[in-house]
Amino acid sequence: MPPALLPLSQYEATTIVALLTVGGALAGLAVRIWSPARRRLVMGCAAAGVFAVHFTATVQSFSVMHQGLATGTLASLYFGGLLAGVVGSVIAAFVAMLLIASPSQVKATIGFGLMAVPFTSWAVVWVVSVVGFLNVPTAVPTIARWVPAVLVGSALAWCGLRPARRAVAWVLNLVLLWLLPALFTAVQAVLGTRVLAGDIPEMLLMGRQVLSAALGPDGGALPTILLALAIGLVGVGVHEVISRRSSGTAH
Repeated sequence: MPPALLPLSQYEATTIVALLTVGGALAGLAVRIWSPARRRLVMGCAAAGVFAVHFTATVQSFSVMHQGLATGTLASLYFGGLLAGVVGSVIAAFVAMLLIASPSQVKATIGFGLMAVPFTSWAVVWVVSVVGFLNVPTAVPTIARWVPAVLVGSALAWCGLRPARRAVAWVLNLVLLWLLPALFTAVQAVLGTRVLAGDIPEMLLMGRQVLSAALGPDGGALPTILLALAIGLVGVGVHEVISRRSSGTAH
């Protein structure tokens, strides 16, 4: 098989999501940091650039995969399923880009929360690519579990709680921190199994079971949510103390 720009495989589903969405999110972050005077023009250029890269990667990769697939219903289902996943990831990339680049601090915070889990997956892929799959330090999975909580907590601290409407970003980010890791786990478990490959009803049943378990009390989401909440509250508290001291000094 010739090389492809995207790792099109059922075993790399979450990697594909991470690669595509982080690209869009970083474009949005670049626009936000730059904060250009002609924001609409720059956003249009950024969106065009992201679309060009994603479109090129998608067409090239699926052309390569199509050449290597056998004919038949299962092959068509495989092709269509991966294509739907890639298209969904591209849409999510544009959503993340628009949210993060938005002048609204609330929208940007939601965008950061949306990208916390994909960004962590993207970072792990880089670690594996650099050191090799067999040489990945044992601490990496443990660290990766807590990174989304740290990112979400930092975003909440940056957002703050005033005015009160910013509480919407807090609630949504904590919900995303609960849902997205469970969803990633369920997708990886279902698509990574060889035993049920091709048995769609059984795969869907397994997906529901894994998702329910991951979202339940034994799924391990509560400690990460509490960590994100604690980081956010501590950050807000520190900011309030600094603001009051600054005001007192000014007077």
